[in-house]
Amino acid sequence: MERTVAITGTRSVGDAPDDELARSFEAYLRPFAEAPAHFYVGGASGVDTAALHWLAENTTAALTVVLPCRIVDQPAGSVALIDRLRAEGRLADVVELGATLLGKAAYHARNRWMVDRAALVIGFPRGAESAGGGTWYTLHYAAEQGRPRLVVPL
Repeated sequence: MERTVAITGTRSVGDAPDDELARSFEAYLRPFAEAPAHFYVGGASGVDTAALHWLAENTTAALTVVLPCRIVDQPAGSVALIDRLRAEGRLADVVELGATLLGKAAYHARNRWMVDRAALVIGFPRGAESAGGGTWYTLHYAAEQGRPRLVVPL
């Protein structure tokens, strides 16, 4: 049976896994990344891109990038990584949800799409980050859907 995991997290970190992020990913993503595993990751800056990078380099898990609109609407660093991983055949899929306006509602819709397809949600909020942010929105939505959640404060 394939494990399905959605990742959500703060944008207030870099796009590449620094030592702190790499340690967190090793401790909290690796246990769920053994085959067969499938991760749903957003295409935003921060944890989304850093987790995608780490998972692609350190696991054999299937990876799907889920975008609220289109690839060209994502940050340049995220686009470059998605393009590289796609060219390497490392991505299972890139889902473009086609929102016409990139904003809070589009990101929330993307996060709900990922949670609805995942058996587990792992969230990486920034310490005292507002409970009104996207990471906490996603974790609360997962709770409403009865999905287990793992919260890893950064």
